[in-house]
Amino acid sequence: MLKSYSKCELARAAGVSNSTFQRWLRGQREHLSQWGINPRTQLLPPIAVRWICHQYGIDEEDLHMVIRGHK
Repeated sequence: MLKSYSKCELARAAGVSNSTFQRWLRGQREHLSQWGINPRTQLLPPIAVRWICHQYGIDEEDLHMVIRGHK
């Protein structure tokens, strides 16, 4: 089960810089706003994390490995 993750953690798992990740999300503002996420939101709820992982091809296992510091 996924938990909340920060945008920085998701960027690391995707292998991109924070600024690139922010640009990715900029095009999804309308969709993300349905979960109460705005550009200043740093901690993303599990439902948004799952959707972002699916949209951008981030492997959930990679995400867990980044958080544990193994990647």
